[in-house]
Amino acid sequence: MPIDPTLPYDDDNIFAKILRGEIPSNKVYEDDWAFAFEDINPQAEVHTLVIPKGQYVSWDDFSAKATAEEIAGFVRAVGEVARMKGLVEHGYRMMANIGAHGGQEVPHLHVHIFGGHPLGPMIARRR
Repeated sequence: MPIDPTLPYDDDNIFAKILRGEIPSNKVYEDDWAFAFEDINPQAEVHTLVIPKGQYVSWDDFSAKATAEEIAGFVRAVGEVARMKGLVEHGYRMMANIGAHGGQEVPHLHVHIFGGHPLGPMIARRR
């Protein structure tokens, strides 16, 4: 169910539980600012999620409230994961769903990294 990104952070969301180690994940990367793991329902050959360790609901929340150090650390982590996955040479897609219209389902900021094969159009074209 899509969420409202203006609601307060929910400490019981699935990504918060993954960060606390309460739910297992297939970890790809971790540093002081971010945690990355494989999506349990991959939509591409490579489908990795990168989440900040701070309590941020959406990109808007993160960009408004995170420190410069948190923002830089998270952005660098996304790039590091793409390099680790070998996606830079052929290209990849990053996506962050925000709010109901954007299809956000977990109220914790996360970036999807897709790659491994040609991904086609970014969104369905309207006619």
